[in-house]
Amino acid sequence: MTIPQSNPIAVSTTLTKVFIDWPDGQTSKFHNIWLRDHCKCDECFHKVTKQRLVDTFKIPEDLESESALPESNGIKIKWSDGHTSFFRWTWLRRHSYDPQFVDFQPFLQKKILWDARIKEYPPTVKYEDVMKSEEGLSNWLLNIDQFGFCFVDGVPPKVEETEELAKRICFIRETHYGRFWDFTSNLEHGDTAYTSLALKAHTDNTYFTDPSGLQMFHLIEFDGTGGSSLLVDGFWAARRLKMTFPEAHKILSTIRIPAHSAGDPDTLIEPTPNAYPILNYNPLTNEIYQIRYNNDDRSTLSHLSSNEVEAFYDALRKWNNILIDKENEYWVKLEPGRALIFNNWRVLHGRAGFTGHSKLVGAYLNWDDYRSKLKISNLTREEIDEMI
Repeated sequence: MTIPQSNPIAVSTTLTKVFIDWPDGQTSKFHNIWLRDHCKCDECFHKVTKQRLVDTFKIPEDLESESALPESNGIKIKWSDGHTSFFRWTWLRRHSYDPQFVDFQPFLQKKILWDARIKEYPPTVKYEDVMKSEEGLSNWLLNIDQFGFCFVDGVPPKVEETEELAKRICFIRETHYGRFWDFTSNLEHGDTAYTSLALKAHTDNTYFTDPSGLQMFHLIEFDGTGGSSLLVDGFWAARRLKMTFPEAHKILSTIRIPAHSAGDPDTLIEPTPNAYPILNYNPLTNEIYQIRYNNDDRSTLSHLSSNEVEAFYDALRKWNNILIDKENEYWVKLEPGRALIFNNWRVLHGRAGFTGHSKLVGAYLNWDDYRSKLKISNLTREEIDEMI
């Protein structure tokens, strides 16, 4: 059978593997047991629950392919245990592990890194579009994914409407600060955010095992001076550190930093394990996925060796200098009617000190639930099936 040019140009087998030659000259090598274990037929995979039904431990260790027949959109393999599997070419290409292909690894859009010049074109959507249409919701989520933050204009300056906006993505994460919270400078909780003091660029929840994925702010009342908000693209800052001070970048990517939340009398929160690096990279793709940095929440560094102490503080100073570089700081004055949501794993935030009355409402949203809504809103059912 003739295989279309976009599909493999040759299929071959050995006693233990199936080889697929692709038009770009690459060859994927799949173990028999891996293919049999990933069969997606009705007997091996539940079409409704999307869960595996195959009993991995009943697959013969000496499993062989009796035939591997290419078809227009995939390959049909008859196994020596009597079972027949079918795999789509697109699924095989996406999930190739020997080798892995970068063309199928990224999800959705490439991240757009930014500096202070983002003030000229900040990503913004309209409240009415987000609340009344799936397209509006999709655009909002894509902006957050791509830029790490997004404004929503036209939000009624009220608690209930702002809460409903957050729930458009997913359920609100309750923490020791409460569920949907509002704060003024009254020290209701033992945290500097509940003062009128300036806050340096940081990420929240470094003391959680799983820091909140998104954070929403909406300033619904303000009568005073100062209080501008600060945003810094942590991924851009990490790239600059790596380009200019690679050794400092390595240190902040490897040395683990303990953190805590202990300001409330009934609270002592520490992550498990009790320390993570400031810069966290995906070991599979070597791409940065999370910044965990709040110098105010850092615990005692008694685990460092003598040599690490000087190296760490030197690297931390270089990191701080990048964060406070005016070219990287995006200052913006929040106001009633404009909500801000940002990726707490990427974008560092802070504020200038202020005087007078300020009431800010907001919420935390879980990372995994946000990513779920992002995918569901922007992928077809067929595309989702091919991802799993």
